[in-house]
Amino acid sequence: MNDIVKAPTDFQQAYVFDMDGTIYLGDHLLPGAKRLIEELRRRGIPVRFLSNNPTKDPQQYVEKLEKLGLPTDISDISNTVVTTTNWIKENHPDAKVFAIAEEPLKNSLRQAGIALSEDPEEIDIVVSSYDRGFDYRKLQIAFDAIWFHKRAFLVQTNPDRFCPFPGGRGEPDCAAMTAAIEACTGTTCQVNFGKPSPVMLTAALAGLDVDVAHCVMVGDRLATDIQMALDTGMGSACVLTGEATADDISSLDDAHRPTWVLDRIDRLIPASAWAELGWTENDD
Repeated sequence: MNDIVKAPTDFQQAYVFDMDGTIYLGDHLLPGAKRLIEELRRRGIPVRFLSNNPTKDPQQYVEKLEKLGLPTDISDISNTVVTTTNWIKENHPDAKVFAIAEEPLKNSLRQAGIALSEDPEEIDIVVSSYDRGFDYRKLQIAFDAIWFHKRAFLVQTNPDRFCPFPGGRGEPDCAAMTAAIEACTGTTCQVNFGKPSPVMLTAALAGLDVDVAHCVMVGDRLATDIQMALDTGMGSACVLTGEATADDISSLDDAHRPTWVLDRIDRLIPASAWAELGWTENDD
């Protein structure tokens, strides 16, 4: 692993963080996360949080981070509940939507004045999402709206195949629902509202006067977190505390590798600052 680890030597203008597998895993902060965020804030450097998880709204993330000892403004958080709702409201405000999703996304759509429907004859958009209540009935509605009535098109909240859990387990994520709908209808998902879509970066950096080239996206997934950074010219840091492994990164060609690879997240603080702060690996 030591051959692949590479840490930044300077501070960046802004930091955008994935949360699951990067800041925390389950109900526990990852080593160094708390002091990293506190030090960046102390220096006045903007910190933003992103998540592809559509099963929580931003307020729930605020509550979780506060419980973990990282009080955070709701304006500093964006996830696929926000990006999906905003896109539909801005581009198809009068559409009738069938949301294969859990309550946070459905509630957000309702609050935005977007009509939800389970009637295939009137559905304009099928939204595929992480849905632990996904069943054959929902698949049939999506099938009828897209294939039989040839009326609706398919979008998805995020492209993740699975959601990692502590202990190495996980649950099927949005891509599994999308694949089932695509398989039976022959259609292709038209829009993705989660990383690596640039819509997530736009949401994260809204209101900040920063140069994207001097910001960094920090995450644990090569196909979403790191790919978004590569696609937008943003610096990237992959932490080896979630999905990606050192072997995964070693197998990539130079053009697809993250800018930095970290064995722990507080390596984002340059070594010179570690020395000034008196930090050691034993003190989180």
